[in-house]
Parts: sequence; structure tokens; C-alpha cells
Amino acid sequence: MSSGPADAPKAAEGAPAQSLPSRPAKQPKEKQPKDKGAKAGPKNAGLELPEHPDFIKHRLEIFDKIKARQDAEIAAKPREEITISLPNGKEEKGTSWETTPLAIAKGISKSLLERTVISRVDGELWDLGRPLEKSCKLELIDFEDIEGKKVFWHSSAHILGEAAERRFGCYLCNGPPTEDPPGFYYDMANMEGAAIGDDDKKALETLSNSIIKEKQPFERLEMTKDELLEMFKYSKYKEYFINQRVPEGTKSTVYRCGPLIDLCRGPHVPHTGNIKAFSVLRNSAAYWLGDSKNESVQRIAGISFPDKKQLEEYKTFLAEAAKRNHRKIGQDQKLFFWDEMSPGATFWLPHGTRIYNTLMELMKAEYQKRGFVEVMSPNMYKADLWKMSGHWNHYEEHMFTFEVEKEKFGLKPMNCPGHCKIFAHSDVTYRELPWRMADFGVLHRNEFSGALSGLTRVRRFQQDDAHIFCTIDQIREEIEGAFDFLYGVYGLFGFNFKLKLSTRPEKYIGEIALWDMAEAKLKDALDSFTEKIGAKWEENPGDGAFYGPKIDITVYDALRRDHQCGTIQLDFNLPRRFKLRYVAAKDDSGAATTADDPDLPVGYARPVMIHRAVLGSFERMIGILTEHFGGKWPFWLSPRQVLVIPVMPAVNEYAQEVQKMFHDAGLFADADLSGNTLQKKIRTGQLEQYNFIFVVGAQEAESRTVNIRNRDDQSTQSKGELIPVQEALSQMLKLKAERRIENKL
Repeated sequence: MSSGPADAPKAAEGAPAQSLPSRPAKQPKEKQPKDKGAKAGPKNAGLELPEHPDFIKHRLEIFDKIKARQDAEIAAKPREEITISLPNGKEEKGTSWETTPLAIAKGISKSLLERTVISRVDGELWDLGRPLEKSCKLELIDFEDIEGKKVFWHSSAHILGEAAERRFGCYLCNGPPTEDPPGFYYDMANMEGAAIGDDDKKALETLSNSIIKEKQPFERLEMTKDELLEMFKYSKYKEYFINQRVPEGTKSTVYRCGPLIDLCRGPHVPHTGNIKAFSVLRNSAAYWLGDSKNESVQRIAGISFPDKKQLEEYKTFLAEAAKRNHRKIGQDQKLFFWDEMSPGATFWLPHGTRIYNTLMELMKAEYQKRGFVEVMSPNMYKADLWKMSGHWNHYEEHMFTFEVEKEKFGLKPMNCPGHCKIFAHSDVTYRELPWRMADFGVLHRNEFSGALSGLTRVRRFQQDDAHIFCTIDQIREEIEGAFDFLYGVYGLFGFNFKLKLSTRPEKYIGEIALWDMAEAKLKDALDSFTEKIGAKWEENPGDGAFYGPKIDITVYDALRRDHQCGTIQLDFNLPRRFKLRYVAAKDDSGAATTADDPDLPVGYARPVMIHRAVLGSFERMIGILTEHFGGKWPFWLSPRQVLVIPVMPAVNEYAQEVQKMFHDAGLFADADLSGNTLQKKIRTGQLEQYNFIFVVGAQEAESRTVNIRNRDDQSTQSKGELIPVQEALSQMLKLKAERRIENKL
């Protein structure tokens, strides 16, 4: 991120300067912003300050002095022939301290040059204009690569930062690229209480596009910690990052574009002109460093792309996402709301509670079918339990803690320690394993207020939380069962998903042989499952939890947004911490054969614990599903399934009879007996997203039939075939039982 320092880098020249584009003839040459420290020209009069603040001039003076010294040092470096190895096996010759990745890309093809964003040299991200120092392996990365996107958006953040300094004279704080949502932002301080308005956003976008047209080069410069502190002595924000992240006696880097110079590890695109499409999207208040104890800063966020078509497509996507926003739909459909009296805790209205309960009933039915047993565990525990589990040292700040009779307690943020206590309480033998333990208990996590976000980030929630205690030999079978569980449930929602295996990290507990065996079993299970469904899985080396390998499950919604919901994690740590054991079978590979461990007698074994969730939190899943379906719930999940509308008051009694029949059969059915016109009743039912509307009149009452309008079938929106009411009920009960996405009888 822009305010974060670099690792101690090797000395190298920054990106070569680029010539500025020609101006219209009517514009005097002396008005061009070629002097990066000069006063703002009349072209942007009214958009920016008439003169740059003194701190900008101070930075530029220091930069120019140290840059001249660095250029001289690089010029004195001995030049040698080097070999650049490309991914396709080809090799290119070059000269150390002169040849750049940009030159290599240009030599291969113009199209490659145009789409390349950044390079990777011997595994390290590298500026395209930065000279290569020795023979190396070179990769050229485009915008489609996640690293390419990050660099592209990081460079865009610097453009936005320059525009902000020029307009407000503010102190920049933090300016990273972001993945969720995609794009970038900059936090700004020293705004003297001023809030950013719509006019400011337009001005910042205009200034940013002007900066892009100027093709300002991104220049990299190494500086010592003392030099950095002198350059940024005006800003306590930059001083904080320097003191926190630049060790004494080391160097870090700054990057410059135009008058902006910022503490930054880089790398960046060659020049601002590489950003072809740029838009300022939104502004908000934020806390410095994300801590509510700190001062408030102004945050401005944007998005950019290599071409204008992608930007227009993204804006179309944002418009569709706004329509599907679960906060809006939740309000429109009277599903849920929040109140400042309990931040981060959702008030579930009757119709929202129907969705919540339907999902829970789904999971309970699956548990019954798949051999899980439900347990209930306390909501609060003494701190001693969390210290035993190891959560206290790492998670206390995210827990709600309090004192009871001079003892420290905490509301549970997860169920696993309680489930370990349940296992430890029982005298378990191998015949009782696997023990699949499920819990819908209420959980609380003390999220920062600024991080709370509708249903997707809350403080109070419930999960379809389960822990499987099994033998080592049962791992593969249980993992395959978990995959089948995921596949069955996600299929009901129409989700596509991908699986990623994260393996042993550098810091881990347990024996390597146990890790290797567990990872092999997970890989076998992944191979078997993905072959069956015609999919692939990915490996994420070294990213497992310290207590065991894990499988991350990412689902994709209707807008192709990805969400982390389910999880499958092996845990060797908690069973050891809680001294869990079971009477082992004679051929159990995990059984103790010596008395080396006093807590594990001969003939006993430690169970493996599998943390498993499919939906994750019900709150977050309902938020995702609300947007995935756009509020048009499939029949089995819908809180409003049937609306009966009488054509005239004379058939109100029949409408009520039909409504009661469907309600008594377990469907969510209502009757509109209001004095509104027929058309208004129908329109109201459509807006409230009833799956089916029954219009009944004298003919229907006499023949005991209904005229059905299907929400998702335009051909049924006028009077059609009359269906016997009992047949309609049977078909809808079948539709509910089958849990089909398609709203069709």
C-alpha cells in the first residue's frame, strides 16, 4: 500500500522519464505543467489550489537531490551481459543496469508491450522501467492476473492521491489497492473538518484524468530512514509508517508521479498514461488505521481499467448490484433491519425469520440424513477455557468480555472449545467414531463498528457449525462426505464453487509425517470429488492454519462475485490442548504404543477434529442469497409463496378458505381482502415477490378452482386455465419438497 514501506531493496534506477503529450496550439507552452513543483496552471483553475503547499515543494527538493545521487551511482555500475529467461523457454540477451523488462516486452511484440502491466523478476514484482541487475527469470504480467490488477489499481491510487493533494492540500494517509470491492482508495487527513461532496468527486476525477493525459512517469527512489523522516516530517501519518515498518539502518522506497511523492513499496506501471479508464466512485468517513479510538479521516475510492469498455461494463455491474443490495431488498420486503441501540445485531421481522428458519430446517434435515447429532453449548465461558484453547492470546480483542464475581468471562465467538469439552466429558471408544457434532448456538464477535456491513459483517450471528471427531484412518471418508454435503446444498442455490487446499505453513504444530499423511488424504478426496463433478481444485502451498491443513470454499453468485462461505479444516491442535482421547482399535494407526505421553495411555489415540461449515453464518448467507436471487426467492425458500386475491367482496369467503387450506398445509399463504382495485392488488403482490398469485372470482368459487399467475412466467399474467384447488396444493407441496430453483409447477 502506498503508505507502507518496501522491503530493503537493491539500488536501481527508477522508471525512465516519458515525454509529455503535445498540447493544442492555442495553449501557450509556458502553461504546461512541466515543472512538477510549479504553480497550478489555468487549465485546472477552480479545480485545484492556486499554488502547491510548502510540504510538496519540500518533498520535491529532497527527491531531486537524492535522485541525482542515485542516478550517478547507477551510471557508475559496471555493465555486463546478462541472460533473461522467459516462461516459454526462450532466452534474451541484455545488459545489466540498462536493459529493462519494458525493453524486453517491446522487443517481443507491440501487443505484448501494450497489455503488460508489471513484471516479475526471479519471483519478485518489478517495475517495467527498472533496469535488470543480473541474469534472471522474467515474467510479464497483464491486467488479468491478480497481481497485475493490484499494481494497476495501486498506481491509480497514486493518481487519485496527487489529485487530492492538488485540490485540498491534504495529508495523505493510506492508499492501497483493494479486492473487495475491486479498485483502490486514499484516506486523507488535515481536511479541517471539511467533508467531500459530489462537486469534489467530479473535480477529483477531472484532475485525475488530466494527470493521466500528462503521462507522468512513476519514478522509484531508495531513501534511508533518516531521509524519509526528513521528507515526511510534516505528516504524523507518514512518520508513523516509517517508524513502524522501516528498521533502523535500512532503506525503503518512495514513488513519484508529478508533484506527488509517497512512501511506497511499489511497483507501479511505467507512467500515468497506462491507466486508460478512471472513475471516482464514492467517499466516506473512516478511522485512521481502522481504529475507532483514532481520529476520523476522509476516504475517497475509485476504479480503473485498461480500456473504457471495461469501465462501462463495471458501472453497469454496479447498477445491477445496487438493485440487488440486500439492505434495500430487506427493507422493501420487510425482512430485517438494524438499530443503533444494538449495532451489528439484526432485528429479524416475521418474513425474514421465515427464510432464516427454512435454511435451518434444511440443515437439520441434512444432518438427520448424514449422521450428525445436535448439541447445545453455553453462550459464555470463563477466560480459562479460551486460554486452554489458545484463542485468548490471539482473539481476545474480538470477543465481548466482562467480569462476573471478579472472574473474567467472554461470550463465545466460536463453538469448537465447547465441543471439545463435550467430547472430553464422554468416555469415547473407536466404535463411536466418527462423532459428527452440530451446534446452532448464538455467537458474538466484537467487530469494529466501521467494519460492520449489513448482514455480511455482524456482531451477533448463528452458524451451521459442526465438528467431526474421527480417527486418522477416517479422514478421507469424512472429507468426501463434507464435499458431498457442500455439493448438495450449494446446488439448491445454483451456486458454482471452487476448492482450494492450503497446506502446511512455516509455523505449525504436530509431526511432519502426520501433516503429510493428512494432506495426502485431502488430496485424494479432492481428486475423487472433482473428478466426479467434472471440476478442478487448486493448491495454496504454505497457507494452512498452524493447527492443520484446510480447504477453502469460494462460491460465485449470479453476478459472478465470489464469497467465502464454507470451510473444512483439519485440527491436530485442539484435541491435544484439551487432552482428548478415545479407546483405539487394535489396528488404529494413531494409537499410542508407549507411555511417553502421560495424557495418552497405551491403547488410546487422539481424535482428529474437522471444523466444518457449509452455509457459514446464516446472516451472511442470507445476505448473499438475497442479492444472488435479487429478492426473487425460489418457492421453497420464499417468505411469501401464495397470495389469494378475490375479484369482488362476494368471494372473500372463498379466498379466505383457499388461503387457510394452503396455510394449514405448511405454505406461506396470504389473502388480500382490502378495498383496493383488482389491478392494484395484483401489482402489490408482484412487487412483494409472491411466487404465485391466485385470482378467484365467482366461477372459481363455484368450481372450486384457482387461476394461477406465476411470478416468473409472463404467459400466465392473464386469465388462463382453471386448476382444481386440491391439485394446485399438491403441486405446490411437491415444488416445496423438491427445493427446485425454477418457479414452475
